[in-house]
Amino acid sequence: MNLAIIKYNAGNIQSVLTALERLGVNAEVTDDAEKIKTADKVIFPGVGEASSAMKSLQHTNLDKVIKELKQPVLGICVGMQLLCEYSEENDTTCLGIVPVKVQKFSAQRSTLKVPQVGWNTIYELRSDLFNDIQENSYIYNVHSYFAEDSEYTIAKCDYGLEYAAAVNKDNFYGVQFHTEKSAGIGDRIIQNFLNL
Repeated sequence: MNLAIIKYNAGNIQSVLTALERLGVNAEVTDDAEKIKTADKVIFPGVGEASSAMKSLQHTNLDKVIKELKQPVLGICVGMQLLCEYSEENDTTCLGIVPVKVQKFSAQRSTLKVPQVGWNTIYELRSDLFNDIQENSYIYNVHSYFAEDSEYTIAKCDYGLEYAAAVNKDNFYGVQFHTEKSAGIGDRIIQNFLNL
């Protein structure tokens, strides 16, 4: 399988590569548009801040490349948020692939500590991405922003409020949590993505 990991200035790339190595899968980390377009599958990782991440994608025209992809694409954490329409983080217009907004956890929305750091459960799983994953399985989170629940939600999480732990629109999938740090459950989700 020809697997591409999008290279830009917000990628948690090494931990994703380590997770893929555990699964015996090789991937190419690249910002080359042709290599990304011709890959069988694409992983769009991300840590950091939405507006600078979007600027990095725009600088290399990868924002346009990502929107045109037809193969399965998996956004992770900030990668998922960038697939959405808009983020409250520094008033950022995102890629607009999944028409939902990303909001900040705040005292009005959740009484819990921000950012959410640590293990939490996912439920209402409805996608092949979660084959052989039990309801209320534990996944690892590090985030201050969340995608609102919508018709595109394929898994939910609760952190003082219910939000989209994962989304799907057409060939684009996104997970808010860090699959690569979510132990066996995360590895299974990555393998399910590779099996799509």
